[in-house]
Amino acid sequence: MSTAQVPALDMNKLNAFIGQFVTDLGASVHAGMVVIGEKLGLYKALAAGPMSPAELAAKTGTDERYLREWLASQAAGGYITYDALTNKFGLNEEQSFTLAQEDSPAYLPGAFELALGSLAAVPRIAESFRTGAGMGWHEHDDGVFHGCEKFFRPGYAANLVSSWIPALSDVRQKLEAGARVADVGCGKGASTLLMAKAFPKSRFFGFDYHDKSIEAAREAAKGRGLGERVSFEVAKAKNFPGKDYDFVAVFDCLHDMGDPVGAAAHVRSSLAKDGTWMIVEPFANDQLKDNLNPVGRVYYSFSTLLCTPCSRSQEVALCLGAQAGEKRIREVVTSAGFSRFRRATETPFNIVYEARP
Repeated sequence: MSTAQVPALDMNKLNAFIGQFVTDLGASVHAGMVVIGEKLGLYKALAAGPMSPAELAAKTGTDERYLREWLASQAAGGYITYDALTNKFGLNEEQSFTLAQEDSPAYLPGAFELALGSLAAVPRIAESFRTGAGMGWHEHDDGVFHGCEKFFRPGYAANLVSSWIPALSDVRQKLEAGARVADVGCGKGASTLLMAKAFPKSRFFGFDYHDKSIEAAREAAKGRGLGERVSFEVAKAKNFPGKDYDFVAVFDCLHDMGDPVGAAAHVRSSLAKDGTWMIVEPFANDQLKDNLNPVGRVYYSFSTLLCTPCSRSQEVALCLGAQAGEKRIREVVTSAGFSRFRRATETPFNIVYEARP
């Protein structure tokens, strides 16, 4: 390229964009560091108090030299705290809350496991850009299933019983009195078990087409002593068994389905006359321009790797995507025969819709 062909660049803008690139590149490889820290119990160990690399190695049974590199990466990223006077590393309260406490509503490591598992599919998804082929949920790396459960569970634990269900018309009262509940697309059962623990008089049925997730859900129910009131079965959203459910819930999965209208129609036919369908979806605005923000970037990226290929792999292949927005969800629900639909509540990451026959 000759000098005359070089575009006139604003160096301040160029440097700012390169700075953004460095931040994003660091975040990309940092995801692996977080997964390692969670897997080896490093964050939980550091939550007990500041330690030198040697002390952390002794406590966790890991290699000190690897730890020195890992600790430096974490301190550089602001995920752990370094004291140059003592040469020790630790976690402040906020870091501990998000990285070391699994029952925290803001526990983050699962998101990075989900990201790494999703990225394993990049070679295949890149080819799908050429062919238009799909990729089923069950075909992904195991990190997708484990990370998804870890990622979503804290948000469900923080909101499902305390605010989402109370925002629905008469549902909490039915669950407290004793109701039949279907959790469709339940994955490893985190949402099902949270509800079952909170509403001991109700009976819960979890359905998912992924057999390995259902196996894990059954084990989790047994481990929590909930096996008598909770059952899990391999079934698709368009043909899960049972009738006269008082409450049906779908969590962050309607947009993944190839035929969400067909699934919605089956939900309607499975509900009792005065039953309620709760649909939890990723937070999204109706217009693309309003989703071009950090949360939107996360969801559009996951949607490219997971949600759209999953829908494309199934019949109809509507491909709503993770940023479908309320207008599109309303169209799906009402076209399946529901007469009432409303946004019940929301968080920065989710919208909760209520549909009634």
